[in-house]
Order: sequence, then C-alpha cells, then structure tokens
Amino acid sequence: MRAACAVVAPGLLPLYDRAKDQALAEAVEHGSLKPVHAYLSHWAALIEIERHPAVARAYHRAEYLARIATAPDEAREHLALAGSLYREASQAVRAR
Repeated sequence: MRAACAVVAPGLLPLYDRAKDQALAEAVEHGSLKPVHAYLSHWAALIEIERHPAVARAYHRAEYLARIATAPDEAREHLALAGSLYREASQAVRAR
C-alpha cells in the first residue's frame, strides 16, 4: 500500500508512515490487530480517493472548507460531502 501511496500521493507518505507506526505500536500495546486493520482500511480508502484526481480535489476542498467554515451548518455541509466521498472510496475498495 505504501508503494501505491508513493505513486498517487507522494506528499502523504510522511502521514502514511506515522499512521503505520502508530497502528503497529497500538497493536503491540493492546495485543490486538484491530489498530492495524483500521489503519489499512483507512489508508486504502484515502489511496482510492487519490487515484481519481477530480475526487481527490473535491475531497480535499470539502475538508478545507469545513475547517475554515464560520458557521456550524456550513462546516457540517462540507463534512457531509467529504464523508460521502470517503464512504464511496471505502466501498469501492471493499468491492474489489
């Protein structure tokens, strides 16, 4: 998955590596693979988003607009779009 991230979103590699290290540390700490499964599922969805430039632009724009929104309803609207795009990507990964 790291190789795919390097191809479609090389700027995300530092975040990818930190997330991997954190998931592995949590797995060891808790004696469970759940953190690793969650990390893999999350990054599979993010990489699926990044594979499609138009979707990636819409996703990042929605996240950005949610962060700078001045009204809760405005933030909620942008977060709903980002969430929808993320869910679609997650479903596409699971369908494979």
